Amino acid sequence: MISDILTAGVFASMIRLATPYLFASIGEMFGQRSGVFNLGVDGIMLMGAFFSFYAVLSTGSLLLGVLVAIIVGAILGLAMAFVSVTLKAEQGISGIGLYLFGLGMSELLFQKWVGTPQSVDGFPRIHFPVLSDIPVIGEIFFNHNLLVYVAFALVPISAYILNKTSFGLSIRAVGQNPQAADAMGVNVRRVRYTTVTIGGILASMAGASLSIALLDVFQQNITGGLGFIAVALVYFGRWRPYGVLVGALLFSFVNALQLQVSAIGIEIPTEFAVMAPYVITIIALVFASRQTEKPDALNKPFERGES
Repeated sequence: MISDILTAGVFASMIRLATPYLFASIGEMFGQRSGVFNLGVDGIMLMGAFFSFYAVLSTGSLLLGVLVAIIVGAILGLAMAFVSVTLKAEQGISGIGLYLFGLGMSELLFQKWVGTPQSVDGFPRIHFPVLSDIPVIGEIFFNHNLLVYVAFALVPISAYILNKTSFGLSIRAVGQNPQAADAMGVNVRRVRYTTVTIGGILASMAGASLSIALLDVFQQNITGGLGFIAVALVYFGRWRPYGVLVGALLFSFVNALQLQVSAIGIEIPTEFAVMAPYVITIIALVFASRQTEKPDALNKPFERGES
């Protein structure tokens, strides 16, 4: 029975399903490392999912779909940064407001501009000569679309940026002690604007990965709260890219396993299958919270001159 469930297809699905988690969580990690907590990730994902889908539906261009997702994410990221950094509004409430905006606006635009569910020709899978033909290994690792590989490439890239560059040092300094960073000449507001905007772009790309790469459709609330799990994964991964990767693979494995169990005829109540990822999230956070190393300035507005 176990061998029937743990097939190569399950692990291949795990890799694919980890894509939106990685995009959204890596982006949120950058914002939180600089001290800004964004609960609006799911709303940005929904907007990115809709606009990228609509661009591809209207033009057939996947490149345009990605560019539109980047622009939408940048705009919403800047909006979140303006409210949280410049206006110094309470970050949690601002994020919830952004989420509700994305949820309502994406549904409204879908009803007005599309109306009925339609599919698009999303990103095709890439075939690597020789590698894709390797039994088991080829199916698991070398049979995915472009956005899957981009999402996984973000992990080492973000680790390098945070740990090996002056910009990464500025992010970490601002997240730990913005007053000290400001005294050393670091522009705190610029760093936070930049990281939150990066977070918005990657959250929007997470939504695009759903609508034009994994599912090739858009439907109301297509994320199903995935953005909130992505925020939790930042805590689970202890604000480190490779920790986030482990968390993303764990939760995508749960989803892939759920699909496989249903496919081979094992009857599990639908309600249990739907809530499984969220239960795993809660359990994982309970254990992860015992050794948290969150940035000291997380969720705290910066005021020049405060000690």
